[in-house]
Amino acid sequence: MSFFPAAQGTGRRAGPLQLRLPQALRNADLTRRDRVARAVLLIAAGIPTLMLVLIAAEMVYQSIPAFRYAGLGFFTGKVFSFGNLYITKLTVQNGVSAPHGATYGAFTFIFGTLVSSLIALVVALPLAVGAVLALTERVPARFQSSLSIFFELLAGIPSVVYGFWGILVLGPLLAQHVYPVLGHLGVVLPFFRGSVGFGEGLMTASLILALMIVPIIATTTRELVRTVPILAKEGALALGMTRYETARVVTLPYVRRGIWAAAVLGWARALGETMAVLLVSGNLLNGLPANIFGTFSTMAATIVAMLDSALTDATGMAVHALAALGVVLLVITVATNLLGRLIIRRAAGGAVLPVGRGL
Repeated sequence: MSFFPAAQGTGRRAGPLQLRLPQALRNADLTRRDRVARAVLLIAAGIPTLMLVLIAAEMVYQSIPAFRYAGLGFFTGKVFSFGNLYITKLTVQNGVSAPHGATYGAFTFIFGTLVSSLIALVVALPLAVGAVLALTERVPARFQSSLSIFFELLAGIPSVVYGFWGILVLGPLLAQHVYPVLGHLGVVLPFFRGSVGFGEGLMTASLILALMIVPIIATTTRELVRTVPILAKEGALALGMTRYETARVVTLPYVRRGIWAAAVLGWARALGETMAVLLVSGNLLNGLPANIFGTFSTMAATIVAMLDSALTDATGMAVHALAALGVVLLVITVATNLLGRLIIRRAAGGAVLPVGRGL
């Protein structure tokens, strides 16, 4: 007796590869497995979104008392203080109680965050693009993979190491030999006037941030440059253009939008950097930097520096104030990342990869 039933409508036996299970049972089994796999994948895809929503919701909930207490002054005020945490006297403002003398003004931290990250972006963008063009256009192909490893190595260095190196080596070196020369620019640029300090401050922190975001911009730009059609570059060279002119006329216009998207993503990385900035910023709480070399602070660095003392506030308003700083930083960072992704998709015509539209 054969194990393979005869095919319906024919007098022949089924082939040996046909399963003995009924067709309906086989379809039900496959459908069940597909449903399980789809459910697992949907859960995995939804976890990042769920985590972001939960984090944002908790931060907003914790920040509401601080926003109510300070009002618009939270964004315009230049003094951020928890008040006197050692006496029981409270101050009521807008229906919210806080320690006596508490003031929550985040303007100086918002200013420091935006300005330091923008200076870092201005420094990092030409360095990253120039390094990639030199690597892809001038370095022989057999050496490109080996040299490109250094970009990944820079990205893998912990931020606290960058900050420790900045405060011990880079900052004092710049303060002694470079900043005095840059100080002469104060004749035409007022922000360069004044004392150059001892290596802590806005300029040093911005240079550290620039070094940290160079790998992000460079790695994306390298992949973009590889998408430029070789025939377009060879045609430019055949017309008598130099390699510099080919890069300027052919390569950069082709990947221009993608480079801007990479720059925005690098900027988002610089906005949220904490430990490196905390070590080299000088941690100025209630004031703007006197010049580009002056001390300052950012939202992320302030949260870390003041969290320990905030936990001693029995009213909880200090924690609420730091949560409000975190909400502002979260909104700015998420908006910047979304802007970068939008530029990438528009540059790619709806695709995922940040590829330009061509000449």
